[in-house]
Amino acid sequence: MILDQLANAHRYAALHPAFATAFRFIARPEFVKLPLGRHTIDGDGVFAVIERGPAVGRQAARLEAHRKFIDVRVILEGTDVVGWKPTVQCRTVVVPYDPKSDLVFFAERPDTWVELPPGTVAVFFPEDAHAPMAGEGDLLRAVVKVAV
Repeated sequence: MILDQLANAHRYAALHPAFATAFRFIARPEFVKLPLGRHTIDGDGVFAVIERGPAVGRQAARLEAHRKFIDVRVILEGTDVVGWKPTVQCRTVVVPYDPKSDLVFFAERPDTWVELPPGTVAVFFPEDAHAPMAGEGDLLRAVVKVAV
């Protein structure tokens, strides 16, 4: 997992061939004004999903993980709280992996909770089970999906 200020995202571009493309997209001034939904950045290999919705709180947030995509999360409005636990420590599957949605859910609880205020970027690799939307209130967020 990477957690940093959005202004520093460019520092992580060398970690993956498509990170530079993802971070350039996030850095565009019009990024914060994009409509809800999916936005293609580089074919099916890099795309963004802009979502608005209520946070569910820590008790209801479930650990999830992906196999094919890395999540680059940016909070645009509100403050999210995201739980984290190494995926290898998640052994109790409650919703089996679905290759179409690239998603699996676990019963375990996060080891760590972090706040993501606006201007923060968090990167979750397949090794990072994460429980997003654990804050309170309405959130506007972008999740840039980068193919592993």
